[in-house]
Amino acid sequence: MLLKDLKSKIENKQAKIGIIGLGYVGLPILVAFAKKGFSVLGFDVDQNKINQIEKGHSYINHIDSELLKNDLIQVTTDMTRLKEVDVITICVPTPLNIHREPDLSYVIDTTYAIAHSLKIGQLIVLESTTYPGTTEEVMLPILSQSGLIVGQEFALAYSPEREDPANEKYSLVNVPKVVGGVTPLCLELVETLYNQIVIKTVPVSSTQTAEATKILENIYRAVNIALVNELKILFLKMGIDIWEVIEAAKTKPFGFHAFYPGPGWGGHCIPIDPFYLTWKAKEYDVPLRFIELAGEVNTLMPNHVVNQLVFSLNRHSKPLKNSRILLLGVAYKKNVDDQRESPSLKIIQLLKEHEAYVEYHDPYAPICANHRHYPEINLKSVPLTKETVRSYDAVIIATDHENVDYQLVAENAALIIDTRNVLASKELKNVNTVLA
Repeated sequence: MLLKDLKSKIENKQAKIGIIGLGYVGLPILVAFAKKGFSVLGFDVDQNKINQIEKGHSYINHIDSELLKNDLIQVTTDMTRLKEVDVITICVPTPLNIHREPDLSYVIDTTYAIAHSLKIGQLIVLESTTYPGTTEEVMLPILSQSGLIVGQEFALAYSPEREDPANEKYSLVNVPKVVGGVTPLCLELVETLYNQIVIKTVPVSSTQTAEATKILENIYRAVNIALVNELKILFLKMGIDIWEVIEAAKTKPFGFHAFYPGPGWGGHCIPIDPFYLTWKAKEYDVPLRFIELAGEVNTLMPNHVVNQLVFSLNRHSKPLKNSRILLLGVAYKKNVDDQRESPSLKIIQLLKEHEAYVEYHDPYAPICANHRHYPEINLKSVPLTKETVRSYDAVIIATDHENVDYQLVAENAALIIDTRNVLASKELKNVNTVLA
């Protein structure tokens, strides 16, 4: 098939869509194309994920298992089957290494696998968040080793994911999709592709611009989260309620957007993506001080939480060592099961270093284990009952899940460290509650 014929094939839903990486980004895309009548083939190295999908079972809480029971959906671990599809979207992790530098190994390995099977007429789209230049500086040279010419025999584009797990208002299909192509034809094809499943596409002039757009979105959030976290620490010392300040400030109908403090930052995007740009900026001798400072502030927030716990226990004549601590929530944000980069993991590590006895309760995360940076953590969620709450010296509210009985906690906890202002927001009282 000639590349110029791919557009009509997409518009007629005759194109077969391949999705590499079936996690929080890839699985929603697979479902979205299948719902629109496209035949889809999902790829993942995790055989367990493949088995779950084949059984029609979703391993991501906010994705209904019924959506996977679709005859148009196939999944495999066999990357040689890439030659069967007309479009390939890449949704693999882009983490940082131990030196806080970009780890593009998943993107690179995937690109080599694609190059091995690349055929005339295919469109390749990278969705993984990365620094500006990755698509054309890293991927294109590898794909060109096939001997095929970009923009003539195959197409290459970048379209950043904008997933917000468990967001009831915005999902993949009703969020505008930024798209950038290596050539005008590449742009036309990627725009045609996503116009089949999203409310609107936003074409930009280059893949670098599309990559930079995603980085900007996450930096904006990272810096503002750091700002309110830093102000929280100051206002606590001044006896000022930061949440009351924010609620008052957001009554201004212009020039202010509310961000809220917490125990740190979490998820795959905010703690990681900004540092892809700080690394790239070194090539141009431009220090990105705002990003580095935001990282410093947000990374230290779990230490602040533990320090508040130590201070509060001391007021009750208790050392942290050998104290029994219950953590409410190990997911990085409310109402999701995603534990990636959760500040709760760092809090658990710090508590264990102080020789405290730590357990957790999270209705979305029955197991907390197998984390890349915290291999020593291996815990299971404990039931939340009057008896269990009373058995702990302190309860830390780290994640503000909505389906937790906070009244039970307020009535039975000896000490509460509330990092999310949950009790006050629900008009619950506990005389030994400390905001952190």
